[in-house]
Amino acid sequence: MSASPRIGDPVNRVDGEAKVTGSARYAADHFPPGLLYGWIVGSPLARGRVTGIDEAAARAVPGVVEVISHRNRRQLPRCDRSYEDEAAASGSPFRPLYDDEVLFSGQPVALVVAQTLEAARDAASLLQVGYESASHDTDFERAMAEPFPPKSPREVEPGPRHRGNPDQALAHSPVRHAATYRHPAQHHNPMEMHAATVVWEPGDRLTVYDKTQGTQNVQSYLARIFGLDEDDVRVRSEFVGGAFGSGLRPQYHVFLAALAAIMLQRSVRVGMTRQQMFTHVYRPPAVQSVALGAGADGSLNAIINDATHTTSRFERYTQTIVDWALMHYKCPNARGTYRLASVDTCTPGDMRAPGAATGVNLFEIAMDELAYAAKVDPVHLRRVNHTDKDAMHGRPFTSKALREALQAGAERFGWAARSAPPRSMREGTELVGWGMATGVWEAPFEQTAARARLAADGTLEVACAMTDIGTGTATVMAQVAGDTLGVPLDRIRVRLGDSDLPEAPVEGGSCGAASAGAAVHLACLTVGAQLHQVAAGMAPSPIGDAAFDDVVFGAGHMMVGTGPARRVSLVDLVRASGREWIEAEQVARPDPGESADKGSKAKNTHSAVFVEVRIDEELPIVRVTRVVIAVAAGRIINPKTARSQVIGGAVMAIGMALHEETVMDHRFGRFMTHNFADYHIPVNADIPEIDVIFVNEPDADVSPLGVKGVGEIGVVGTAAAVVNAIYHATGRRVRSLPVTVDKLI
Repeated sequence: MSASPRIGDPVNRVDGEAKVTGSARYAADHFPPGLLYGWIVGSPLARGRVTGIDEAAARAVPGVVEVISHRNRRQLPRCDRSYEDEAAASGSPFRPLYDDEVLFSGQPVALVVAQTLEAARDAASLLQVGYESASHDTDFERAMAEPFPPKSPREVEPGPRHRGNPDQALAHSPVRHAATYRHPAQHHNPMEMHAATVVWEPGDRLTVYDKTQGTQNVQSYLARIFGLDEDDVRVRSEFVGGAFGSGLRPQYHVFLAALAAIMLQRSVRVGMTRQQMFTHVYRPPAVQSVALGAGADGSLNAIINDATHTTSRFERYTQTIVDWALMHYKCPNARGTYRLASVDTCTPGDMRAPGAATGVNLFEIAMDELAYAAKVDPVHLRRVNHTDKDAMHGRPFTSKALREALQAGAERFGWAARSAPPRSMREGTELVGWGMATGVWEAPFEQTAARARLAADGTLEVACAMTDIGTGTATVMAQVAGDTLGVPLDRIRVRLGDSDLPEAPVEGGSCGAASAGAAVHLACLTVGAQLHQVAAGMAPSPIGDAAFDDVVFGAGHMMVGTGPARRVSLVDLVRASGREWIEAEQVARPDPGESADKGSKAKNTHSAVFVEVRIDEELPIVRVTRVVIAVAAGRIINPKTARSQVIGGAVMAIGMALHEETVMDHRFGRFMTHNFADYHIPVNADIPEIDVIFVNEPDADVSPLGVKGVGEIGVVGTAAAVVNAIYHATGRRVRSLPVTVDKLI
């Protein structure tokens, strides 16, 4: 029998073959009998109301079954809370097709359902919708200047974000820097667009294949809205083609598909087009003003960090933006202020490393400017301001190997050879720039359940409702199970992404490996304890009087010591139990009060990023030519999949720094860059080899397996390192992302 996988082995993805061969089925890959197709009709207005809908031409298209709008839809609950979900922002959630009010451009106002997708699309183009427009405002800069409504203040309470006297300390600091930095709106562009296939069965029993990061979240959302028992709604999402936060909340496509299926008592699929992907959640634009005061050696005396970003008028979406700088650096005097500005768009949402991708990247550009103002090396600046505790709350970190990450990254990159003055390094006609930054992100651990079932044929099934959004959760579950019970990888079956399975939170915030891994480990340990009882009761016992703590599992056996005499196969143990299988379900829970943002210790991952850029002196097109990221993220279960996650985050950060920007036409309140021709994302030619280093960081406090997630840390700090390298190459400081050619001319 082949060897069992161990935690720390770089094993291949267990779902890799299914994905590359095309056998993996995503939300829009299911074809139940009699399937109907829905096509969404969106509003061209940013604000107003629907005055009438002429359906005649649309209904005349052969194959059209129904046109659904607020005028004829099923009766729905009036209570806002019915539409809330696990990841909802405060306020009044959007209710699709609820009434005639238009709240944002692209809002669905009708759904055309037909026997073919082509017929639905054709009929949708013929639907005549009348509108009455109302004044709208989508201008972020103007919204920031508006007075806050007195009855619904948009200023977020600062909490513990003030220490010392930062204004006085800034005024007396020998080295000072102050500037304002801007980040544009950015939209999720995963390979798989949002879609849902709803299979209807008599009695309004629904099986929903949805692109989501939380099957049980969608299950409870649909059950509440449509007045169904949760047991009558099964949500499945075994494969997700990327999500990055766009699938945290149930999007309007799944509501529309379920509504149509219940109304027509037929199975219905509704999917978004690439253009419609720009009519829902996005990373909000932000403005961040930073003022820093330091001593001659760069040691911080004062931090003032103020940030504002947008939210919709109907929900109050917030992110943690200003806190990161106040916790990340040692500084006796610090203050942070965070505000929201309401605009007439859909509600923004989480996008990979929400808050930190904005707040840390912009702040790390300011730190680079401080290094030049103080005439100190940027790495030295980070070292001299290092803190061993969360400086905002005064809590020690469970672990923090940032110093080690700085050293490892700098050595691998060759930072010591850097010539400090801007424009001092070149090769031929190209200016060469080296930049760096540090990153910090949460290390969450959420309550999660898992089931392990060892069958008499030696196969081990592990199951959890957690989704795998492309991060490798299924592989982590298999690897932890194999390590715990000594079962070879080819004998392990993973079930996930199904609301019928043991409970799991929404997959987000880099919580999957720590949370699902811990639950699988507990379930497998419980199975192991039952196997030990069976072995101890056999006559004679193959393990003698060995206690459970004295046995080990490997290669499909339970063993005491290393000799052949005191071992027994797991297959023989299950058979000896007289059962078809031995199973256990367990729940992994964080200690009360010990979440990532509360408790006696701070739980975070850290990184040090080093970037090289080359820029033609005459035509300043930026090429990123080298990236080194050193990551301190606790125990790494699988360095191959973890490395892939850090690389993926770094690619998104390069896009943030150089390419991605959602442009709004404020005349119409409409996102204009709504396809890949206009909304630029990095392609293979834009990305160099990215060198990822994992710093050894044992951590017994952060989670039961010592695991910290790595899905988001690759974004945090990397965009800043690119921008800082551009300054080193050109001597031109750009404070508004992305850094495009026009900003360097």
